Amino acid sequence: MWKKIMAAIMAGTLVFALAGCGTGQKETASGEKDKVHLTVFAAASMTETMNQIAQEYEQEHPDVDISFNFDSSGTLKTQIQNGADCDLFISAAQKQMNQLDGSRDKKANPDGLDYVKSDSRVDLLENKVVLVTPEENPGGIQNFNDMAAKLKEGSIRLVMGNSDVPVGQYTQKILTFYGLDETAIARAGRITYGSNVKEVTTQVREGSADCGVIYATDAFSARLKPVDEATKDMCGQVIYPAAVMKHSQHQQEARAFLDYLKGDGAMRIFKSVGFSPVS
Repeated sequence: MWKKIMAAIMAGTLVFALAGCGTGQKETASGEKDKVHLTVFAAASMTETMNQIAQEYEQEHPDVDISFNFDSSGTLKTQIQNGADCDLFISAAQKQMNQLDGSRDKKANPDGLDYVKSDSRVDLLENKVVLVTPEENPGGIQNFNDMAAKLKEGSIRLVMGNSDVPVGQYTQKILTFYGLDETAIARAGRITYGSNVKEVTTQVREGSADCGVIYATDAFSARLKPVDEATKDMCGQVIYPAAVMKHSQHQQEARAFLDYLKGDGAMRIFKSVGFSPVS
């Protein structure tokens, strides 16, 4: 009798286990599927928009839970390189994505790193580099030309991103465009730095500097009115590439979210703060 009872229990357990195979998601005791947790590494300048988009996406896809790591693209690239769990990476410049993409040449990817699913990579968005001042504009800065002239005479202080941060790299190009010596100006105490665009924005908003170079989207979020916008000749085009990571355990779901980011609903939110499709 006991053997028959045990056999029946084992048979029932086997049927239940087989019924759950092949679903890709485990079921809880209540019959609900576990959520897929996506980890997205995104440039700090995307903080507000990505949180809003993720909220809408999760409402439409209740089986997916999205968490973000926002920081400078250089920091995010280093974290990925060091083994951080990342399903989708969105950089504020091509440089950091190239350094992780095994399909790029040695000039773009000198270390031969191979973390990017190259067939998933897209140029997602374009941003603008702008010059902002504190609300009172104590330095009376009118535009980039005026900024350059006043930096030369040493009458203002500029805050910019570090050299490993895309917004800092764009700013360096602007300084070069005007023939300014960044090292000399910084040594004279006329340039301060931030580790990402949010830090630069905060320093401007709090009046720690007379002006700063940030993205149009961050100026919008911080309610700072730009006094000028950099041209392509000054710093190039500001492109945000996005790609699924090769080591992602949820590549299908990561691709689906990336497709959503390219769609009309997400693009409407991006456009509302100053992003635009890549032209």
